[in-house]
Amino acid sequence: MGCLHSKTAHLHSPEDPPTALPDSKKPDPECQVPAFKEYGLIELRRATNEFSTDYIVSESGEKAPNVVYRGKLENNRLVAVKRFSKLSWPDAQQFMAEAAGVGKVRHKRLVNLIGCCAEGDERLLVAEYMPNDTLSKHLFHWDKQPLPWEMRVRVAYHVAQALDHCSLENRKIYHDLNAYRILFDEDGDPRLSSFGLMKNSRDGKSYSTNLAYTPPEFLRTGRIIPESVIYSYGTVLLDLLSGKHIPPSHALDLIRGKNVLLLMDSSLEGQYANDDATKLVELASKCLQFEARERPEIKFLLTAVAPLQKQKEVTSHVLMGLTKNTAVLPTMLSPLGKACARMDLTAVHDILLKTGYKDEEGAENELSFQEWTQQVQDILNTKKFGDIAFRDKDFKNAIEYYSKLVVMMSVPSATVFARRAFSYLMNDQAELALRDAMQAQVCIPDWPTAFYLQALALSKLGMETDAHDMLNDGAAFEAKRSNSWRG
Repeated sequence: MGCLHSKTAHLHSPEDPPTALPDSKKPDPECQVPAFKEYGLIELRRATNEFSTDYIVSESGEKAPNVVYRGKLENNRLVAVKRFSKLSWPDAQQFMAEAAGVGKVRHKRLVNLIGCCAEGDERLLVAEYMPNDTLSKHLFHWDKQPLPWEMRVRVAYHVAQALDHCSLENRKIYHDLNAYRILFDEDGDPRLSSFGLMKNSRDGKSYSTNLAYTPPEFLRTGRIIPESVIYSYGTVLLDLLSGKHIPPSHALDLIRGKNVLLLMDSSLEGQYANDDATKLVELASKCLQFEARERPEIKFLLTAVAPLQKQKEVTSHVLMGLTKNTAVLPTMLSPLGKACARMDLTAVHDILLKTGYKDEEGAENELSFQEWTQQVQDILNTKKFGDIAFRDKDFKNAIEYYSKLVVMMSVPSATVFARRAFSYLMNDQAELALRDAMQAQVCIPDWPTAFYLQALALSKLGMETDAHDMLNDGAAFEAKRSNSWRG
């Protein structure tokens, strides 16, 4: 029975020992996202139902130059898939290199890029999925309530944080920053799309919006510079202040004529102090200076916006009036399922120890039918040392022995993958734990333990909705098994 492996050679497979990252390269602890990888076209076609129009989330629909789809991967993770127009990137290698560079940038204020695909004429990017729409939708096309002042200030601050991190990662150019590029995650927190860190085509335009909103230097030379990003940030501030898409030239006329109140969104009346509004208007004016050298640096944006936040303790979904999905746990959970649901690692360890290898029918006897060789003896010894280390909670050595065992065994063992997955969890390596739990599912497709361990790893990664789905799947297989035994 085969197990999953990445097509991308430079990525570690679960069998490779994890490489320690230097402190400067360690990911943000609040930003646990899957490692960037190469996806197959078949997998992404399946995830988007063959790029169905029903799955399009681009606000311009099919008319968008590069269409974005909602997708669901085989591990039940929701993703956004950006499909570039034909021949946008003729050179597949160049596209892959650009995408891999953007995929290294990770931050809690970014919609992180988690993969790409370049097969045939197709060029696809895969990013985290944001379920609560774009800033454009909440500012210009809202249904229930206009975006409150405090939330608009939070958007300005979070976007500045994202741009600051990109700049520190030497990604100083952000293409076409606008209200469509800012999305809201499941908690209602605003994030900046990583798609903007990559050009729309090898030689294409960097700005797809109306020329009235593009930086002056782009109109003159067709090129953008880091200061162009500050100008675009200024246009986003105008959107936040006015609730309308006002051309910068018109807004600057109002500011110079001291008609600031005419600029402000009337729906915000009574929500802000005039001094705070004036400060944000002045910041927008600084960002929109004609001469690039007169615009502020990103650090100045952070310093200017931070004091304007007055309700930092109120969560974003409350400010936005969003109903946060509260997961209802399935009622028919086994003791292992319940332990994983409440993240009781001690109980999970005890249950895995008691269960042993009995879920793998005949797996323990498989070796007795083989010719007794030194290799078989080595396999048995390695398994024994791994099991002893696992029993004694020596999870570092358990990982080492089980990793050797995975390479040595001709038929993969779901239990070995499950035990190594748990050992990874105990070593704060949730991504590797998730991969091993998925490998266990490949070995035994309807094994509830594999689903429960995936749920546990997903919870550790902060993906509660996906974790809940996995618990449900595990419970469903548990019920199916129980019914078949009764029959």
